[in-house]
Amino acid sequence: MTVPALMQNHQRKTYVTQLHKVYNELNQALLQYQTDKNALNIKEAGLNSNEACAEFLKKYFKVVMDCGNTQTPCFAQSYKKMSGVSSGFNCSSNCVSLASGAAVEMFYGSYSSDAGDIIRISVDINGAQGPNILGRDAFLLFLYPNGSIDELVSDKSLLPPFEKEIREAEFDDCTNSVSGAWHGCFGKILNDNWEMNY
Repeated sequence: MTVPALMQNHQRKTYVTQLHKVYNELNQALLQYQTDKNALNIKEAGLNSNEACAEFLKKYFKVVMDCGNTQTPCFAQSYKKMSGVSSGFNCSSNCVSLASGAAVEMFYGSYSSDAGDIIRISVDINGAQGPNILGRDAFLLFLYPNGSIDELVSDKSLLPPFEKEIREAEFDDCTNSVSGAWHGCFGKILNDNWEMNY
């Protein structure tokens, strides 16, 4: 392998490692939240509004900066897709920077499934630092009513964990040149055993 290819491969592994760390922290915090509330699921525990999401982030994470409903300086001003077009990726509610350097948003209410409301979790694993590209350092995760963190899928009657084929169908939104679509990368990483093979 050439030196640039080795460096690019190392950078991808670094991005995935950091994403996996945020994912694990989220899962641990959600379990602790449910335990603290003596609840069977996140809805019963009370994670059912933007206000509850804000409280959850502040109580269960080491928040070093609370940007509220403002994207910057927690997140970058703008993001691109791997194709180079502008992405609709943004933070509009509960934008925070964590001690790990990651920026996280939990947004309740913009997505729903037949099983209940889905919480969008925007993550930039290195905050406002570059490259600010969806699928490299910026990802969308979705928290489902059953407590699973997975990809957003078109069939709203399904609950995760999703089969590989269902996640693969969403991956086109990650790589295409349509600017409005801004998810699909996280599901591909889950499918590929926490590897960035794209």
